[in-house]
Amino acid sequence: MATLRFGLVCFAAVLLLPSWIALAEAEPASVDSIKDLVARLRTCWKPPPASRATPGIDITVVVSFNRNGNIFGHPKITYESEQATDNDRLNYRIAVMEALQRCTPMPFTEGMAGAVAGRPFAIKFHNRKIPPQPAEKRAWLIPKIL
Repeated sequence: MATLRFGLVCFAAVLLLPSWIALAEAEPASVDSIKDLVARLRTCWKPPPASRATPGIDITVVVSFNRNGNIFGHPKITYESEQATDNDRLNYRIAVMEALQRCTPMPFTEGMAGAVAGRPFAIKFHNRKIPPQPAEKRAWLIPKIL
């Protein structure tokens, strides 16, 4: 009797497992703090490839959200690294706007939604990836044994 009951429980668990997984994937983790907000935005950040822009550029955007987690108003770029060229600025601005599109609407908790609605946040994005340098040929440093 106990083995039959165990078998039924296992069978039910196997049947319900796909729905549990789908539910877990469908509901993104709620954003309950400013730290969570910044972390979520950074997960959406994909800097431009090194072939299109210079690595090592920083860019800061000021953005506000409404209670539903959508962008409120227009995001504003407030800082770009001074070594950025016009082409770099354009590529990084596009990357920031794409990151905001990927992350919104933010899944705010009820308390966080009321706290952040309409308030500006300055979010700094970094691209610290340095492209690999070609290996230098050091033939002139190879010791010669006489």
